[in-house]
Amino acid sequence: MDAVILAAGLGTRLRPQTLTTPKPMLLVQGRPILDWIVGALPPQVDRLFVVTHHLREQVAEYLSRQAKFSHALEVFQSTPRGTGDAIISCLGHLRSENVLVLNGDDLFGATDIKNLASEGPGVLCHPVDEPEKFGIAFPGIDGNLESLVEKPKITGTHLANTGAYFFPLSVLQQPLELSPRGEYEITDFVTKAIGQGPVRLVSAKFWYPIGNQEALDGAQTLDLSLCKS
Repeated sequence: MDAVILAAGLGTRLRPQTLTTPKPMLLVQGRPILDWIVGALPPQVDRLFVVTHHLREQVAEYLSRQAKFSHALEVFQSTPRGTGDAIISCLGHLRSENVLVLNGDDLFGATDIKNLASEGPGVLCHPVDEPEKFGIAFPGIDGNLESLVEKPKITGTHLANTGAYFFPLSVLQQPLELSPRGEYEITDFVTKAIGQGPVRLVSAKFWYPIGNQEALDGAQTLDLSLCKS
């Protein structure tokens, strides 16, 4: 199975560190964030693609020395135009029937990722108490995903989209239109998947987004045993 990790962002909220180190290569407990994500990938993944842009050489060097995958390729996104465009840049390499896609700056539980990749299309979700800060997944009456809404103005506990997806390759091969902000959005692939059939909401036991310095500092003392496959 092919897996794609999205690691092309500028990491602006973690400057000045990310001026010299790409965000996925910042250290958490002595290991790059990217290495924790790679370590959480399930056994059925045998080909890894990491989309890069900012300070790409450091990610490429990491991939050349990691030992988990014999097939690990950096895919350069020359002009970043959104997360959907990052996936589009990989299409010439992908060949598995289903593709696992993960954000490159969050920590994920290994069992959660394994569950996500065990069946049909799905989005990994985790409950949050501040839904206005996240993309929120809304279930339909059948319990499957009905829609994703970015930072809705609602309160209470809701399911956040963690940025981990399991897509049929046939969905990723469909064309996208530019969003109002001038980017190609990965959430549009999710909408296309919903149009083809049920998209599972997979519950995550562990998810830790690293969006700013406070979160990065907090990650240094977490119990990350669930991140190991």
